Amino acid sequence: MDKGLDIERLALIAVAHAALQGRHEPLLRLIYLINRNCLEGKSVEAQSRELQREAGSFGQPLDWTVRERCERWLATSGNRLLVFGDQAYPSLLQEIPKPPPVLFASGRSELLLATQIAVVGSRRATSAGRENAYALARGLADAGLVVTSGLASGIDSAAHRGALDATGATVAVFGCGIDRIYPSTNRDLALEIAADGLLLSEFPLGYAPTKYSFPQRNRVISGLAVGTLVVEAAQTSGSLITALQALEQGREVFAVPGPIRSALSKGCHALIRQGAVLTETVEDVLQEFPGFERTKLSGDSRPESPAPPSLAAREAHILESCDFEPIAFDQLVDKTGLTAPEVSSILVGLEMKGLVRSDRGGAFVRTGRAHS
Repeated sequence: MDKGLDIERLALIAVAHAALQGRHEPLLRLIYLINRNCLEGKSVEAQSRELQREAGSFGQPLDWTVRERCERWLATSGNRLLVFGDQAYPSLLQEIPKPPPVLFASGRSELLLATQIAVVGSRRATSAGRENAYALARGLADAGLVVTSGLASGIDSAAHRGALDATGATVAVFGCGIDRIYPSTNRDLALEIAADGLLLSEFPLGYAPTKYSFPQRNRVISGLAVGTLVVEAAQTSGSLITALQALEQGREVFAVPGPIRSALSKGCHALIRQGAVLTETVEDVLQEFPGFERTKLSGDSRPESPAPPSLAAREAHILESCDFEPIAFDQLVDKTGLTAPEVSSILVGLEMKGLVRSDRGGAFVRTGRAHS
């Protein structure tokens, strides 16, 4: 099928999808009808009339402005419509119950053919949680995995950023139409992912986010991946929905432990008690997939990360006294036994090396970078 005819086919599918998005079996029937008619060489006009009749039998009117909108969207470089049953549709996702019949993709769609790991967690993440998500995602991407998440604030954003800073191999799955960025504060991050990674949505163009669309989105995040890693989650977190869906889909689940008094540790601890792999390092994840070969994705031309800086004894002492939660300057002085001027001078050096950063109220936070 030539490109022009395929765009017409996909545009008709988008019309059916917008009308029947919530009705799985009728939509699959209409997609089959469109594909068959295209193979038989029927004109677009004849197909449109037949599609109108079939959709009417389900009591669903068709919005033909969707066709023009989809054709314009498909004309943009990097945009694709992936249809269930097509060769480009991700194979792991086909295995889940009621896989999405249609996926809108923008960016490097070849990432869907690589091995993915989902990294999810709380929107109201702590500094430690964000640092852990960033470091783990960066390490997983460096090992050759694609990091998949949901573009939410907190852990999701940190995971995407970690993968972007490694190989760029990250997939952001939307809970709304792919042409609507939510939350809007992540617009710049989404644009970076569209350039270096992939944006993905099962919802029609223009579809607004709802409280129901995000749980629906979560099954796609877990369904695309060989495993789901949870970094910070309350007991009622949507991340736990993703993890439970991963278990139902027969995928691995990983969880990062945290402080026992933290509400954001309770979800992860519950998962660990249920058999999730306790995860502290990238190796904890990789050892669960012995057949996975570590490799950079083909075409990746990013430079290797610079070697971590070596530290003097007092620098290492102060760094170890810092935590991934903010610690006050006075507490560092008391904890290290050094003078205030000594601690102040050393902290400046550690900040310049990217190993700590200042936080609100004059506190300091350790970053996710390692040191030799």
